[in-house]
Amino acid sequence: MSLVCAICNEVPEHPCISPVSNHVFERRLIEKYIAENGTDPMNGQPLSEEQLVDIKVTHPIRPKAPSATSIPAILKSLQDEWDAVMLHSFTLRQQLQTTRQELSHALYQHDAACRVIARLNKEVTAAREALATLKPQAGLVAPQAVPASQPAAAGAGGEPMEISEQVGMTPEIIQKLQDKATILTTERKKRGKTVPEDLVRAEDLSKYRQVASHAGLHSASVPGILALDVCPSDTNKVLTGGADKNVVVFDKSEEQIVATLKGHTKKVTSVIYHPSQSVVFSASPDTTIRVWSVTGGNCVQVVRAHEAGVTGLSLHATGDYLLSSSEDQYWAFSDIQTGKVLTKVTDESAGCALTCAQFHPDGLIFGTGTADSQIKIWDLKERTNVANFPGHSGPVTSIAFSENGYYLATGAQDSSLKLWDLRKLKNFKTITLDNNYEVKSLVFDQSGTYLAVAGTDIRVYICKQWSEVLNFTDHTGLVTGVAFGEHAKFLTSAGMDRSLRFYSL
Repeated sequence: MSLVCAICNEVPEHPCISPVSNHVFERRLIEKYIAENGTDPMNGQPLSEEQLVDIKVTHPIRPKAPSATSIPAILKSLQDEWDAVMLHSFTLRQQLQTTRQELSHALYQHDAACRVIARLNKEVTAAREALATLKPQAGLVAPQAVPASQPAAAGAGGEPMEISEQVGMTPEIIQKLQDKATILTTERKKRGKTVPEDLVRAEDLSKYRQVASHAGLHSASVPGILALDVCPSDTNKVLTGGADKNVVVFDKSEEQIVATLKGHTKKVTSVIYHPSQSVVFSASPDTTIRVWSVTGGNCVQVVRAHEAGVTGLSLHATGDYLLSSSEDQYWAFSDIQTGKVLTKVTDESAGCALTCAQFHPDGLIFGTGTADSQIKIWDLKERTNVANFPGHSGPVTSIAFSENGYYLATGAQDSSLKLWDLRKLKNFKTITLDNNYEVKSLVFDQSGTYLAVAGTDIRVYICKQWSEVLNFTDHTGLVTGVAFGEHAKFLTSAGMDRSLRFYSL
């Protein structure tokens, strides 16, 4: 039995065998024959498609056509195959040449892009170094242009803005700020990275417990302490601002109220204790900033810098000037001796209320938080926005600069705490707090070793490791303020439960 179809006498592609005649057929031919006749073509006996048996063979090699059996025909066939191979080879060479050209263009573009990126990186590095070291800008052209650049703002701001236009940031004031910054930078470099010997160690800090609680400072009819500060030169003096519109000075060692200062027409949301004078400052949604004499117990100056509620307050390192932020979208720089506004600026492109403000330790730059979750860094001398830190969601509630001036801590209504490197202008650490945690106050201790967070509870982190060393939940309401004593010998806090609490060993 040979594998040759009995019908076409050629090698079948799909061979099968008939059990009736035992002959091999091409399946398509025998199926067609059975469909027409219903019998085996060799003996005429009945046959159906189901009876056919397939033969499993390797792919058959079909014999050459009779026309290709002569020598000239074979030569022609070989010539055709050679031509096809050469044409395919030519096509591949063309594709290779095209690919090489495309690769060459891509490498050239990559080299050009690398050069541009290197140049931009160099420029960015130079800009960051300029911001970090607070190099003075050339000349005093911008300050002289302030009155001309703010006529509309002056009209909208009322009388204080008229004073601002007349006074302005004079060269004498700018020189005073620069001199103070130079002194502070020199002192900080002298201190270097050394930690004060008297600073409480982290293992001792972790053992702190509540040692005192005072609930009678503010009125019980409108409960809540909204702001807290400690006198830098005498940390026994504690300053609070309440929902009852009062400012209270409390002596920790004597455990008694030194002065109750009344004058605001709305709640007090920000307070600051002057480091070297018996003077305190307070701000309120009643749009005023008040300067109080602690010894006299009276208001000695009212600064009317804003048209809406004042949301943030920070004292310049010279002790002579106040920075304030407001819901009117402006920040203002005021002289505390005269009560006059020296300059008042807004970011017209943002068009958003400011929620807090804080001076950098050197006093030449400062930060503001906004209601649309932005942190903006400003150059005080030039009155320009020099950097922005996006990343939070919800209004920014508090910002704090570290003592060395390298770090900025920020909190917002997104239950997170972010740390920013001012030298690299980037967020290097995000501490995610408990769900629905409200951050109300952030403060570094005087050495920049610890960072305290107040809000739903009180937490203290050790800087650089950013690990939590302390957690207090003694307050029965939201904690609105927290502050360190000298060398972190104690911690104090105030909250909506109307209590002022102290923690130590």
